[in-house]
Amino acid sequence: MYRIIDPFIIGPPIRIYGPLIHLSRCYMRADAKKNYSHLLTVAHDAVIEHGTEVSMRDIARRAEVGLATLLRHFPTREALFEALLRTNLDALTRRASELEASTPPAEALLTWFREWIAFAQSHRGVVAMMASAHTNPDSALYVACAALHAASARLLLRAQAEGTARIDMTGDDLFGLMSALGWLVDLPSFAPRAGHLVQIVASAILKDELGDEVENQRARSGPDNAR
Repeated sequence: MYRIIDPFIIGPPIRIYGPLIHLSRCYMRADAKKNYSHLLTVAHDAVIEHGTEVSMRDIARRAEVGLATLLRHFPTREALFEALLRTNLDALTRRASELEASTPPAEALLTWFREWIAFAQSHRGVVAMMASAHTNPDSALYVACAALHAASARLLLRAQAEGTARIDMTGDDLFGLMSALGWLVDLPSFAPRAGHLVQIVASAILKDELGDEVENQRARSGPDNAR
């Protein structure tokens, strides 16, 4: 898996026709960091506008740099998206741990599921990339996807141990449902029904009081929501 350890490493001093020239590491690092941040900002805006299908060449053009410059920082599209999404994905993983420590199992699973869908809706096209990356150790997104997979599996196991989630599901099943629903609500025709679709899926996963509550909420939404 490719990970950016330090994209601002400067090479050794060089000699050009005379005395040894010591490049200023401080100023070069600051300049490199500025360029790196600029590329991420431009890439973020391009993805918001066009989704994950935006080309690396278009991002480089928008940033007013050559494609080779962009590829020096981000050799692959997945490396770029790993950098763009790292903060959000880490926050989702931490959120799962917080819910484990502070919230009843079934409620924690439902809350995190809803927050995942909110993430999917605000990052158009990313879920499809993550669904394919979570089984590919060579992907730049693999570590983040594996962490999310593990977080969702822990929440599911906790609810199963309490008896509030169906026991014939695995973490893979849950991640598959999350990915499928995340992809679905990414489509304009289904986006307005995201909350309703979450309730339907949750009522199939959870049982007893919370599952009944979810089912009742769906029933109270009326026939108009069922269309």
